[in-house]
Amino acid sequence: MLETSARLLKLLSLLQTPRDWSGETLARELGVGARTVRRDVDKLRNLGYPVEAVAGVAGYRLGAGASLPPLLLDDDEAVAVAIGLRASAAGGVAGLEESSVRALTKLEQVLPSRLRHRVRLLQSVAVPAAQGGVVDPEVLLVVAAVCRDHQQLRFDYRSHDGTASVRATEPHRLVHTGRRWYLTAWDLDREDWRTYRLDRMTPRIPTGPRFTPREVPDLAATGAGIASGAYRYQAVFRLRASAAKVADRLASSVATVEAVDDTTCLVSTGSNSLDELVLYMGLLGFAFEVVSPPEVADHVRAVAARLAGA
Repeated sequence: MLETSARLLKLLSLLQTPRDWSGETLARELGVGARTVRRDVDKLRNLGYPVEAVAGVAGYRLGAGASLPPLLLDDDEAVAVAIGLRASAAGGVAGLEESSVRALTKLEQVLPSRLRHRVRLLQSVAVPAAQGGVVDPEVLLVVAAVCRDHQQLRFDYRSHDGTASVRATEPHRLVHTGRRWYLTAWDLDREDWRTYRLDRMTPRIPTGPRFTPREVPDLAATGAGIASGAYRYQAVFRLRASAAKVADRLASSVATVEAVDDTTCLVSTGSNSLDELVLYMGLLGFAFEVVSPPEVADHVRAVAARLAGA
């Protein structure tokens, strides 16, 4: 049985090389007869691999199927895929970040230690393009794994003002906003849902025990944490426009919008720059006033005077 299984894996590896294989060549590579090759091909087909017969050469090729069967990768191919997934997880291709993290978590789980070392070595000498909030891929993998396995996670955390703390959490899911990665989790000490920036996090290994996932509330609350909670300045603005019209202009990861009436709404958002907060609201094209905090209102007047002087 072991010999047959090993032979099937070798046959699959040969067929995954993009070429047409004659039955005679496959039999020679596998050290068996043509009839055994035909039986092994039938076994692969029963497992969901679309092995096609090639007319003219009495051979076979691996085609595209309706579903994706498991793939066999050699060492160099596995390293190349892992490096590519790490680059994609960092936000290189819009919309693929979370899928890349899930795939990378699965791949890293089965990589031999020698290949994991090669991946980390290549990653350490590659210089990424400058961007804000760069996350260590190892942190991404740890957090993705505990979210998947429902394991408690403790980590050292640095807030926007540099304050250090240790957090104990039940991690729920990862969120990518296009600029940063966040963890949505139940904070065990604060007994509430919280969001954390991964670039400010250092996980403590080993991870904690398994837990039963809690019922997740309307994620508007956690969305508010992503939109403003991780920044130095948090502000609330009253806009003279309907909530629906404003929500069309603002992503949920940037701000939360709450209707006051049909023509007025409240916008809660945050930034590490007062200039960015003020100018962002001004460029939306709606009349607005600052609800809180007073320092943002003072900055609006300063910016208005600066612009008027120009």
